[in-house]
Amino acid sequence: MRTIPPSLKPSVVSEIDERLSTVASEHDVRIPWAIESGSRAWGFPSPDSDYDCRFIYVRPRERYLSLWPERDVIETPLDAVFDVNGWDLTKAVRLITKGNATAIEWLRSPIVYTGDAGFRDRLLALASDVAERAAVGRHYRHVALQQRSGPPSLKRFFYVLRPAAALRWLAVHTDEAVPPMDLPTLLSEGDVSAGIRDAARDLIALKAQTRELGSGEAPEILQRFVTEQLDDAERFETMPPTRDVAESRARADAFFRAEIG
Repeated sequence: MRTIPPSLKPSVVSEIDERLSTVASEHDVRIPWAIESGSRAWGFPSPDSDYDCRFIYVRPRERYLSLWPERDVIETPLDAVFDVNGWDLTKAVRLITKGNATAIEWLRSPIVYTGDAGFRDRLLALASDVAERAAVGRHYRHVALQQRSGPPSLKRFFYVLRPAAALRWLAVHTDEAVPPMDLPTLLSEGDVSAGIRDAARDLIALKAQTRELGSGEAPEILQRFVTEQLDDAERFETMPPTRDVAESRARADAFFRAEIG
């Protein structure tokens, strides 16, 4: 599958395709999932936003049986435009099983460079079965608090607002642990007021038009929303695990073995 919006520059997409092809060839790996992360996939790009391609790769089965495990990350040269790197399937599955929200988000990206829908759906099913909601909630709360503690700016506010919206989504979807990646969908599915959605939409439109948002303050309605979500999500800090660790690991092992054939 492939989902590339017209807003992405064709020349940049072609370069990303080339990098992915080179990675697969030079490292002898299969790439069943490659997506865009960062502000473009989060739904609030700036005119000068770089491209953050992330991928999951799978090595031939026999290479997982070595006494000397290989590095579980592949990186390509980083520059002002391209940030393209990926994780081995082992790393992705371990982190998803622990409730790592970053790894889970990759499966919900609205921008897909190349992907096996079946692989994505199987890994999403695993995440839904084994990921701890509390771990996912803590991740988003800590990200928001960390960003909030930095020098205030409208640009930084987006990196507070999105995790706050993810926390709201988790509060509304009480039996799920795999929130969407992009801010507009989080707000739409998070049952927030029309005022919050409208204020976020206007701020996104402003960010899309200017390279530097400056140090102005975000709308009061969005600031209140963030504070409410962070206060409410404090419950995740002391929430006990709900999954049986041994069972989750067994499911993750079964998924891994099936995927490497």
